[in-house]
Amino acid sequence: MTAFLFSSDGRIGRGKFWSAILYYIGASIIVGLLLFVLWQIIPGEITAEGSYNVTGAKSVPYLIIVFGYIIFCIWSGICIGVKRYHDRNKSGWWLLIQFVPLIGAAWYFIEAGCLRGTAGPNRFGPDPLGTPAITA
Repeated sequence: MTAFLFSSDGRIGRGKFWSAILYYIGASIIVGLLLFVLWQIIPGEITAEGSYNVTGAKSVPYLIIVFGYIIFCIWSGICIGVKRYHDRNKSGWWLLIQFVPLIGAAWYFIEAGCLRGTAGPNRFGPDPLGTPAITA
């Protein structure tokens, strides 16, 4: 599991890419539940605008949970994206396409989530589906 989420070596197929998305959804549900339980233990204030407010030393557990979740999502998201681009026989630097306004996110969605990887082994490792290379 840790090699799957936190290592950028090798390749993963579309199925594993989408299963990683399910892990992120599950992690966000768990973090939401943890913050709810923490709110019951260390309550804060609700402002006139309806937002939650915790100040001072009481905010430290909230910050630890939220920053831990952010670091988990960013690091594993980069690793999953790199491995998905490796499956497409492209460098992991292609992840930076997401910073291009308007088309970057759509490009990444299509490239990583919809298109099949290279059949057979490529420079990043064997085919995760075990498909032999196509020869002409």
